[in-house]
Amino acid sequence: MAQDEDIDRSNSPFAEPRYHYFLQTILLYNEYLDTKNGSYNTTNLRVLQPIGNKAWNLRFDLPLISTNSNSINQTGLGDVGAGVSFIPYFKKNNGIGLRTRVISNSAADPSFGTGKWVVIPAGIFAKYFNHKRFLWFATLEHSQSFAGSSNRSDISVTLLENNLLWFFGKNWIATDVAFRYNYILEGFQNNAFMEFGRKITPTNLVYVHPSVAFGGEKSYNFGMEVGMLILF
Repeated sequence: MAQDEDIDRSNSPFAEPRYHYFLQTILLYNEYLDTKNGSYNTTNLRVLQPIGNKAWNLRFDLPLISTNSNSINQTGLGDVGAGVSFIPYFKKNNGIGLRTRVISNSAADPSFGTGKWVVIPAGIFAKYFNHKRFLWFATLEHSQSFAGSSNRSDISVTLLENNLLWFFGKNWIATDVAFRYNYILEGFQNNAFMEFGRKITPTNLVYVHPSVAFGGEKSYNFGMEVGMLILF
């Protein structure tokens, strides 16, 4: 159905502004993470560009990283990423998406990145409930390193994430729980967040979400993300 030019994409859950796949999208966000070794701050510019019949889109991420450890402040470019998504099936109330991303070993400093090239395939299921007042996004993805510095740890992590959004007026509230197993560390690096968002215009949105990590091998303690989306 995604191949049919006559389908009204505005009815698809993949057209929901917070996770829009069919319009050119700019997302600018800042995420602060508190870790046992200091703070880790990411300012990221993400661009989504639909191509072809708009069942496909390209994604680019340009992160700027700041770290604060032992009273030493550092800032520089993080690992740049790119990806492609394809939506093979969607209709008014549900749909399926496929995505593959590649994260490059491009950080300006070893502390700003993983030191590895990483490929991240994913499958996504989205479904509306209760006359589109609720939207469920479920994601299963795996991150696997395939090249990079031999002095850095390999990456092999599987993620199962469930995100439920509740819409009311121009606002939304979301809850998210992500179960993440790290095969290298042989432990869980889970996290959960609450998100509060609002449309400030029909095509401009802002949101804030605090998060907390849990699990035996958690990578941070708590975090805060603030973002703005612009749709074209």
